[in-house]
Amino acid sequence: MAVNQALPRALRSLGGGRRSPNPPDAPATHEPPARRTRSFLTRLRQDSPLLFMAAPAVIVLLLFTYVPLLGSVVAWMDYVPFLGFTHSQWVGWDNFTALFQDSAFWSALSNTFQITFLQLVLFFPVPILLAVLFNAVAMPMAKKFVQSVIYLPHFLSWVIIVALFQQVLGGGGVISRILATHGHKGLDIMSDPSTFKLLLTAQGIWKDAGWGTIIFLAAIAAIDSQLYESATVDGAGAWGRFWHVTLPGMRPIIVLMLILRLGDSLTVGFEQILLQRDAVGPGAAEVLDTYVYFNGVVDGNWGVATAAGLLKGVVSLLLVLAANKLAHRLGEEGIYQR
Repeated sequence: MAVNQALPRALRSLGGGRRSPNPPDAPATHEPPARRTRSFLTRLRQDSPLLFMAAPAVIVLLLFTYVPLLGSVVAWMDYVPFLGFTHSQWVGWDNFTALFQDSAFWSALSNTFQITFLQLVLFFPVPILLAVLFNAVAMPMAKKFVQSVIYLPHFLSWVIIVALFQQVLGGGGVISRILATHGHKGLDIMSDPSTFKLLLTAQGIWKDAGWGTIIFLAAIAAIDSQLYESATVDGAGAWGRFWHVTLPGMRPIIVLMLILRLGDSLTVGFEQILLQRDAVGPGAAEVLDTYVYFNGVVDGNWGVATAAGLLKGVVSLLLVLAANKLAHRLGEEGIYQR
């Protein structure tokens, strides 16, 4: 014991009687290691597998989404395909003036917003409710079977789906024949303009609602099971666990999907509507996408059609920015940080 006490004193005497800045019995201080910054070439080499995986999708996005945006200059030209961009005449804002004076454009814009509203109110909540119901199913085999059944319509083309609805809800469909057999008037929902927008929404729900549950099921699976156990111990029932655990856990994904849906909200289903447009007439079925198609591709009025498409893109961008700003005010991250 005496040796252990004398050793520090001897070491201090060798140092000239001065106390060292860090005596043996004091904790040593360590400088934090400097952060090593990787060069760009080093990061490029280390991340090369991920970059190669993402390259095909990036190339497709550039070629079919961003490069065609250069053709938006047609909105300010009297474009003639045989003359090209260099020899077609510039007309300034005349195409936009003609667009705003066209009553068919305002009708198509009104139909687009009506269908968008119905899809947001009636269609968007359905995958969320289905995901919650699937999560509550106790039998795994039954859960997988039901999921497989409702996923299947997503892989069918709109031609098949419209034909199926025609065989059920058309003038010569199953329901109409059953009513006629019992002495009632036949039913033809497929050619009724007053119910066409609800019909479009119902078709979209039947086709894509099951597929949309995948993301929300993943969000529910990421919720910590201990939260449900704690809520049960506190006396929360099924509704209480949903309201206080499941819904808050899904809220970031719900907000993100809502923002993305708003960005694509004005694209209400070109192929689906085009297949049924003649049955109900342009007054009920004309939307911005079909307006652009018939004015540009069919009638050759490329300038006005491009102006309508450009206006649709600008409105969609404003909807995304507004929804993302609202998400930030509600405390969510949105699709990009502030």
